[in-house]
Amino acid sequence: MSKKATIKQGSTVEVIAGNNKGATGTVLQVIASKDRVIVEGVNVRKKHQKPSAANQEGGIVDQEASIHISNVKLVSDK
Repeated sequence: MSKKATIKQGSTVEVIAGNNKGATGTVLQVIASKDRVIVEGVNVRKKHQKPSAANQEGGIVDQEASIHISNVKLVSDK
C-alpha cells in the first residue's frame, strides 16, 4: 500500500464506482495487503457450500465480497 489507509474497520463508507455505486455501509474488514475492503450489505455474492461436519445441510449462502479501496470514500457523520 503506497499511502496510509484512512479507512478502518467500523468506518462508514460510500461506494463511488461499480455496480453498487451510491450504496453506503460499514466496513467489516480491511485487507491491507490487497488494498481491499469488505463493506456490510454491499457487493453480495452467492457462495455454494457443500455439507460438512460444521454445516450439515450446505446450500447457497449470501456473502459479501471485497471491493478495491479506491472504489469507496469515507463518509463523515456530521
